[in-house]
Amino acid sequence: MDQIRLRRLEELLREEIASLIASGEIRDPRVNTLISVTRVEASRDGSTAKVWVSLITEDEKKLESAVQGLSSAAGFVQSQIARRVKLRLTPVLRFIADKGIREGFEMTEKIKGLLKE
Repeated sequence: MDQIRLRRLEELLREEIASLIASGEIRDPRVNTLISVTRVEASRDGSTAKVWVSLITEDEKKLESAVQGLSSAAGFVQSQIARRVKLRLTPVLRFIADKGIREGFEMTEKIKGLLKE
C-alpha cells in the first residue's frame, strides 16, 4: 500500500474509533468517554493497526484499565469499523497506552520549576 493510502487509512481508523468511544457504543465500564485516540499506525499491508490512546486524568491505573477494556472490545470495534467503512481487509487492532501527553506536562512543570529558581 502506498504512503498516501496508508495515511488515509490511519486517519479513517482514528476517526472511527474515536467516534465509537465518544458516542459510548463500547459498553465496557473501563472505557471512559474521556479517552482520546492520539495516533494510529497501520502495517504496510493494512492487516494490523496499533492504536495509541490517552486519558486526560493523571491516574496511570485508569489508563491501563481503559486499554484493557478497549483490548477486550477490539473485536466489537473491528466489526463496527467493517460495517461503517468499506475496506477489503479490516485491520486487527492493538491498543497501547500513550503516556506522552502526561510526560510532556510533567516536563513542562519541571522546566517551570527550574526557571523559578
